[in-house]
Amino acid sequence: MLVKDFDYYLPKELIAQEPIEHRDQSRLMVVGRDGTIQHRKFFELPEFLNPGDVLVLNDTRVMKARLFGVREDTGGRVEVLLIAPASGGDCTWQALVRPGRRGRIGTKIVFDESLSGEVVDIIKSGVRIIRFSGDGDFESIVDKIGHVPLPPYIEKDLEDDERYQTVYARSLGSSAAPTAGLHFTPDLLREISNKGVDIAWLTLHVGLGTFRPVKVDVVEDHTMHEEYFEVTEETVDVINQAIAGGGRVVAVGTTSVRTLESLPITEDGRLCAASGLTAKFIYPGYRFKVVDAIVTNFHLPKSTLLMLVAAFTGYETIMSAYEIAVRERYRFFSFGDAMLLL
Repeated sequence: MLVKDFDYYLPKELIAQEPIEHRDQSRLMVVGRDGTIQHRKFFELPEFLNPGDVLVLNDTRVMKARLFGVREDTGGRVEVLLIAPASGGDCTWQALVRPGRRGRIGTKIVFDESLSGEVVDIIKSGVRIIRFSGDGDFESIVDKIGHVPLPPYIEKDLEDDERYQTVYARSLGSSAAPTAGLHFTPDLLREISNKGVDIAWLTLHVGLGTFRPVKVDVVEDHTMHEEYFEVTEETVDVINQAIAGGGRVVAVGTTSVRTLESLPITEDGRLCAASGLTAKFIYPGYRFKVVDAIVTNFHLPKSTLLMLVAAFTGYETIMSAYEIAVRERYRFFSFGDAMLLL
């Protein structure tokens, strides 16, 4: 398939610039793989879940991964976006540097009196390897001086950084939020659990793939960037039990989908716990092995995330749903409305 096949018209005013006041009051488009569509509200999600199902959530927490500093030699301003830990040590990170000409190997960057860094390598796609040194714990320093890295299509400052975190975020390490989870509230999760739906947790730290557009013409030529994930024995036990009992696996967000579909499976069909790096790329033609339903947001044109949901529902169905969403004035992207794909 061609990447251009996943383009669609989106008026700029439909790109949500801020979260709505109450997380679970967002709209919910319910899309069946037969093409049926319902227009609901997110707090009505429990109506579509059955006792014995398992809802799988990504508990990653967004770092304040956007750092501002100056070059030690020239004083030129530099912006650094932390992507993922590198293999060079505890304080060595993969990062994007803007402007790129100020991120040459050997460049030293001063962020404040407690933190500095040096570009020690440049790897694929222009990613820099930066070795940091500072006075104190690195994560604590970053949390103090860093900024939440909102996507570039959000042009307004966020008044409360916690609105770009899920209410269940706990495993620090993402460069972006798993935004399908932003709609949940503690009360809604309680209601879902009280209905007899199991809730299971996994971790995938969102990394470079979120910030890099697809630059090839043919879908199959695209290479995903690796992201760290972790799924525990406790989680796979809950999921395996649900599957054995005839329940559905409902994945919240494309990050959960990719993680679940990356897990090893035994000959008798049981999922196995695992951790490591995944570069799972799901596009039309993929046969899902684990996931039965998806909660997700509306994704950017020509993005790998749109390709994933098209693989799940069928290309024609998802593109038609997006056309309807534009016509019905749904809110798009990170702070936008949601879809339930059944």
